Amino acid sequence: MNAPVIMVAPNGARRGKADHPSLPINLNDMLATARACHSAGAGALHLHVRDSEGEHSLDAGRYREALAALSAEVPELDLQITTESAGVYSPHEQLDCLKEVRPKWASISVREINRAPELAEQLYGLCADQETRVQHIAYDASDLHLLHDWRQRGVVRPEQDEVICVLGAYFPPRAGTPDELTPLLPLLDGLSFAVCAFGPQEEACLLAAAQSGANVLRVGFENNLVAPSGTLWRSNADAVSSLKARFERNAA
Repeated sequence: MNAPVIMVAPNGARRGKADHPSLPINLNDMLATARACHSAGAGALHLHVRDSEGEHSLDAGRYREALAALSAEVPELDLQITTESAGVYSPHEQLDCLKEVRPKWASISVREINRAPELAEQLYGLCADQETRVQHIAYDASDLHLLHDWRQRGVVRPEQDEVICVLGAYFPPRAGTPDELTPLLPLLDGLSFAVCAFGPQEEACLLAAAQSGANVLRVGFENNLVAPSGTLWRSNADAVSSLKARFERNAA
């Protein structure tokens, strides 16, 4: 089994220091987390930035500042921005974020863009033109069906073939389980897929995904704060290190 890339998602859009004192909010916290997670085995980082009040933001200036600082601090990490709406941003604002930031890599929810389907071709065309690598977010089978429809109609370009499957849910809270991936696998044929999972079975879900051919495993405080033992993780880096060690043991 080829070793998948471990991507760390250190904070997400909604959690704060009250949820975990080591959850990174400001840029200095994020730089320290990125260094530690890369040392622990992460090859990529899923980036959320926050505003001055610590709330979710798609501000282009904050993204450019964070990307520049992270690239200088940990140049070996592949950096991916989120375009998540989090109930705050419209598809037009998500499109504007992509235009202004011009990231190398972005995660984009097909469900969220489908709120304004007339923008979809423009958005994916923009990403193709500015060479922004796209990772589509799929929360369930219906999202994967929509992605296949857009690919067949040319809305999504052939090279935009990456997808991340989300097991479980943030709200209403639902923990992911490894068996959730099984019915999705036929819909992942022809796609390069990643997996993330909410809740304490996060690690078990990711190891099952690796066995099924996932090439990116996303771990971190965005989705889960709890170790398989039921105790709180001390840090994002500990979650990365544990996943890497268990994968290596299983692959041996």
